[in-house]
Amino acid sequence: MKFYYTYVLQLANNDLYIGSCYDLKKRIIDHKSSRVKSTRNLRPVQLVYYEACLSKYYAIKREKQLKTGFGRGYIKKRVGL
Repeated sequence: MKFYYTYVLQLANNDLYIGSCYDLKKRIIDHKSSRVKSTRNLRPVQLVYYEACLSKYYAIKREKQLKTGFGRGYIKKRVGL
């Protein structure tokens, strides 16, 4: 079974970056090695949360939910930030 992932990174300035992808390990390596433009200047990054989803549709839908004020509050409470 193939999974898609919704993930949350904590950036150097303590902000949260929320994204989704197919290959989580590769995507985290991309973030850490400056291959992702939106986090390039905010390194180091640390993976603080992720969820596995059964389809790309649900991973993107969950990403959008977590990017809301309620979603960010949920993440901060869930990981203790």
